[in-house]
Amino acid sequence: MLAGVAFAVLSAGAALAQATPAQPPLADGLERGELYMEADLVVRDDAGKTTTARGDVEVRYNGRTLRADELIYEEERGVITARGHVQTISGTGSVEYADEIVLDDEMKAGVATGFSTRMENNAKLAAATAVRRNENVNELNRAIYTPCQVCVDNRAKTPTWSIRADKVVEDRERQLVYYRNAVIRVLGLPVFYTPIFWHPDPQAERKSGFLPPTASASDRRGASYEQPYLLVISPYSDLTLSPQINTKVNPFLNGRYRKRFYSGEIDARFGGTYDTDFDSSGQPFGEETWRSYILASGAFRIDEKWRWGFTAERASDDYIFDKYEVGDVYLSRGPYIADDRRLISQVYAVRQEQLSYLSMAAFSIQGLRPSDVDRTFPIVAPLIEARWEPPREILGGRLRVRASGVALTREQSPDDLTQRLPGVDSRRATGELDWRDSYTSPAGLRVEPFVQARADAYSLEDVSGSVSDTPTRALAVAGADISYPLYRRFAEATVVFEPLVQVAISPDAEQIVVGYDSSGDPIYLDEDSQSFEFDETTLFRANKFPGFDLYEDGLRVNVGARASVFWDDGRRASLLVGRSFRDEDNDAFPARTGLQPTASDWIVAAEAQPLKGVSMFSRVRLDGDSLDVERAEAGANVALKRASGYFRYLRDDANINGDKTENLDLGAELVLTDHWGVTAAGSRDLVQNAWVVRDLGVFYRDDCTRVDIFYRREDTVLGRLGPSESIAFRLTLATLGEAINAN
Repeated sequence: MLAGVAFAVLSAGAALAQATPAQPPLADGLERGELYMEADLVVRDDAGKTTTARGDVEVRYNGRTLRADELIYEEERGVITARGHVQTISGTGSVEYADEIVLDDEMKAGVATGFSTRMENNAKLAAATAVRRNENVNELNRAIYTPCQVCVDNRAKTPTWSIRADKVVEDRERQLVYYRNAVIRVLGLPVFYTPIFWHPDPQAERKSGFLPPTASASDRRGASYEQPYLLVISPYSDLTLSPQINTKVNPFLNGRYRKRFYSGEIDARFGGTYDTDFDSSGQPFGEETWRSYILASGAFRIDEKWRWGFTAERASDDYIFDKYEVGDVYLSRGPYIADDRRLISQVYAVRQEQLSYLSMAAFSIQGLRPSDVDRTFPIVAPLIEARWEPPREILGGRLRVRASGVALTREQSPDDLTQRLPGVDSRRATGELDWRDSYTSPAGLRVEPFVQARADAYSLEDVSGSVSDTPTRALAVAGADISYPLYRRFAEATVVFEPLVQVAISPDAEQIVVGYDSSGDPIYLDEDSQSFEFDETTLFRANKFPGFDLYEDGLRVNVGARASVFWDDGRRASLLVGRSFRDEDNDAFPARTGLQPTASDWIVAAEAQPLKGVSMFSRVRLDGDSLDVERAEAGANVALKRASGYFRYLRDDANINGDKTENLDLGAELVLTDHWGVTAAGSRDLVQNAWVVRDLGVFYRDDCTRVDIFYRREDTVLGRLGPSESIAFRLTLATLGEAINAN
């Protein structure tokens, strides 16, 4: 009977469906134009052409669902009136509630009293009365908007924040919510009034508007307020402008432009001001001038094999990022990465296939450290690297062919900054063959023989004692990696013990000499291996130098043993101990690496995951004779339900500059209650016995709000920037800017 009544109610709609082309069924299984209705009682008045349904009424039509205690359909007027616990559910999942609602027969337009709606992301709108113009526009009178929870355990709860207004218009087509005479309330108290207000529809992916501001106070800039504004230029581009207003110094403007193309994207950050310089207390000095920075990158795909890109990183002042607290500066934006507090500008192109690789690049570096002199940094152009692997095995093993070339131009020598001596300009071309095979015996002994052969050609200018030089050399190494993993299964874990041996032999390598020190010892060309460290990652490398300028030669044997435990529940731990032996001393290695003598320092490395969400690591280099700690590094990461944090410790008795380094970095976030938590972070220089920076914060968060307050103390002295203190405040409201992760 109900099926017959439903057919009679909207026969015109069914006829329309028959006249239109067939379309896929909707999510509820109905075709477009078809109607399904059920109720405890249905009464049909043929004379008045009225259908009345009572008791748990449910109607589904064109992807929408209407539920009510009573429903009256007037066929001639094309009007549906629903009363009592009315719900309308759209195909997108948003739900609207009302005491009474009058709709057209398409359920798209109507009027409601006692109206409320819950949107897709759990935001709510409620009003005394509402007018639904169409499926995209709702007008609400005496309304309130909030994304917060409004009831707990069936008891009324004041939302953390809300917006009340005389009139609210939700325009889903434009993806905006407009307010007239709006009052923003926090914990039920009015804190802000505006006659006109709008924000993006919570369902909008991107929309122009203000983003969460940041307020702070520091010794350097005084009180500061930064208000970002996002301008959506097109579906593929946007611009964010963030003016920073300061009480002690002139305003500073930060910006970010992003655009996506069919083949790639551009991301450019920039900022600037017109002001004098100032010290750590905000006292000005020097002349007024433009001070600015740019941090830009782009990456594009030419076709399936080729891609190209660039980075542009420059700053007018060495300390501009510190003075104006610009964050996320020293990030990886391209394939080549500079050191901390240094900027790199590069352009590159890469062609990659399964068996071949080619890259071409050029870059320059700007140093922002107090001791940096940009003239001593080389301009690298070009830098070419290529690899090719034959598709078939050669002599039963894998063969790789490599080629590379680089040209470095340096304006000033870094050896003596008191004199403007010309720097060494160098050009290198290299060709290399790398062959490797692998054999495993029935007993599990694994042997991997390898052979590497290389030829280098150099062109040097401004070398001490000569105007130019063009040395060439041939290099080679042959050897084998040998391992014998042993397995043992216990009740709930697997233990693996693996002895490791590498034997390698090379003829004497001709190192490139560019001068001699005061004692008459040669100074070798070393543009690409200066930051080399001897640890578990380089222990079993046939040539331990990471670059090309220096090469390891002679007979050497690298030995070690690794033990690992793998528990069935996911926990694991491993320990590696190893050492390198050679037939004679090698002065090509810096003394600080522990690789010069015939018996190297000891390498010990361990890592573990004792608990879910907890990981730890450590690596130590011990003196080969006394077993004193020459270099040590340790760290841990924790990610638990109510706590997360990190710990890093580094000690190096002789860093790249020959100085002792020892520092400690740590940070943590602890959720104390369902809503309150604290954060702390710090970096301490243990050589100077002083904190470099300390952060302490407290935050409140719930399903719709996050408030952060940070205190920072910086003790680092950078030029005329001495120690400073600052306090920052950040308020984030869900659906008004950024999403909140309250997990």
